[in-house]
Amino acid sequence: MSFNAIRQIVRCGVQTARLCQRVAAPSVQTVRYSSEYYTPPDEYPPPPPYKERLNEDEDVMRSRLLYQSRKRGMLENGLLLSTFAAKYLDGMNEQQLILYDRLINTPSNDWEIYYWAVGQRPVPEKFQSEIMDKLIEHALNKDRQNRSQQPDLPTSS
Repeated sequence: MSFNAIRQIVRCGVQTARLCQRVAAPSVQTVRYSSEYYTPPDEYPPPPPYKERLNEDEDVMRSRLLYQSRKRGMLENGLLLSTFAAKYLDGMNEQQLILYDRLINTPSNDWEIYYWAVGQRPVPEKFQSEIMDKLIEHALNKDRQNRSQQPDLPTSS
């Protein structure tokens, strides 16, 4: 019997020694999510396919793209795309709006967009366009602008 076990017995009393002994048991979460009891699926369902919105009004499209640029689900892209949209969205023609729409809504993972924009991964041919070139240039932030928060929304008149 170890010295610590004896000290536990003395401290707790001989009759309750069994209750005082510590048992190393795994937590409920460990048991619940261990591979012995839980096997995660090998494949997750694919994201829904991108559906182009045909005949969408340009003003509606700009508003939607501005919203989608701001609400990305990850801070990095929220900041990058919201500042990009604030700078370039109003000056885009219909074809450029469609390219931007495809760029931010087609990839299944927002990290892909981020890695392409900052040059960590090559841009797939499908997404190489003047809009992607502008986004890469924007991500370089050569003017050293403070982009620690999203720009204010335009006020409606």
